[in-house]
Amino acid sequence: MELLWAPWRMEFIKGERPKGCIFCDFPSQSGEEADRKNLVLGRSERSFVMLNKFPYNSGHLMVIPRRHTADFTSLSREESEDLHRLLQGAVKVVADCYRPDGLNLGMNLGAAAGAGIVDHLHYHLVPRWGGDTNFLPVLAETKVIVEHVQAAYDRLRPPFDRELGG
Repeated sequence: MELLWAPWRMEFIKGERPKGCIFCDFPSQSGEEADRKNLVLGRSERSFVMLNKFPYNSGHLMVIPRRHTADFTSLSREESEDLHRLLQGAVKVVADCYRPDGLNLGMNLGAAAGAGIVDHLHYHLVPRWGGDTNFLPVLAETKVIVEHVQAAYDRLRPPFDRELGG
């Protein structure tokens, strides 16, 4: 029998849910230690990028406007341009660092659409490889993530610093 080890999932299962909006709180904390703890990879004027703490694949990150809103149509032109510039930069960094065969890029608006955090819109960027969906998720409802989220942070932070001029 093969063992699957993902100890960080227990924090999600048993952990206390943070109060407030993490997408508002995390980027407002400053310093390298806070960014590492909160998995914040970089900031632009109106947006920021962070790793998903409970990823679908290694390198799964999110690009998020700083303003708290669930209404995609409420983004100003400046907010939308900034968000999409950062999203394009994130695609470049993930493609360069992970060399995936493809990428899933999308936004779940509302709980019925699958949003885990419904009150603050955010893009998901998920690297994908041929064969990364196999019998485990289909038959055993199990997904293997091959890289610890802190290792992904260490891999992605330097290129984001270069991409964002940080």
